[in-house]
Amino acid sequence: MKTAVIPQIRVEPELRAELESVLRQGETLTDFVETTVRNAIAFRRVQTEFHARAQAASDEYHRSGVSVPIDAVLDKLQSKLDAKRKKLAR
Repeated sequence: MKTAVIPQIRVEPELRAELESVLRQGETLTDFVETTVRNAIAFRRVQTEFHARAQAASDEYHRSGVSVPIDAVLDKLQSKLDAKRKKLAR
């Protein structure tokens, strides 16, 4: 597969210096930019999926008028949080 180039951007010297100051040993500016772009893409996909699920839930509520009581939602979230904390404490 042929590679492509991401467009260059101009930045203030201070930003460039800040960026270079956080590079890990052996990491290049190119490595950093590629990793950052990949992470941003992954985040945007998760964000888009979240918004789609939220919209579907809202549409279903407006269609049916049925919702889950807030106490039930909070209890379920607390249970998940407690389970994760217990798993991480091992």
